[in-house]
Amino acid sequence: MARVRHIREYESFRAMHRRCDPASGRSKHWGDRGITVCDRWRTFENFLADMGPRPEGMTLDRIDNNGNYEPSNCRWATWRQQHRNRRNNRSLTAHGETMLVCEWAELLGVRASLLMQRIYKFGWSEEDAVTIPFRRRGPYKPRAPKAAVGVAA
Repeated sequence: MARVRHIREYESFRAMHRRCDPASGRSKHWGDRGITVCDRWRTFENFLADMGPRPEGMTLDRIDNNGNYEPSNCRWATWRQQHRNRRNNRSLTAHGETMLVCEWAELLGVRASLLMQRIYKFGWSEEDAVTIPFRRRGPYKPRAPKAAVGVAA
């Protein structure tokens, strides 16, 4: 009966189990890394009791993305939260504060790729990458054509 009333939650429950199932073909990102579903969450009723209804616009997320699917490590999260909780995200430390590259970029008003370029292409330190001011370039303005020399008007 709960499955009919909680379709979105059941979809999250099934997707969680598929991710950890070697037969799914997707387990290299989850099950092959040792990520499992806790015994309590083998039944949908227990999963729903622990997680509660899924809020609109949220999906199931593991707080520690190297940890298992279990009540203490899962939450309903927005896509933005999910994308900031990935294994391949890069952190930068400057001024004694560590944040993701995308968070530094937002704070500084620049593209994250510019920060990454400063560090990996130009070999800057993380501190310099976020501290040295960025040259602000305005919109493209074409130059006025030069007057021809020696041509009578």
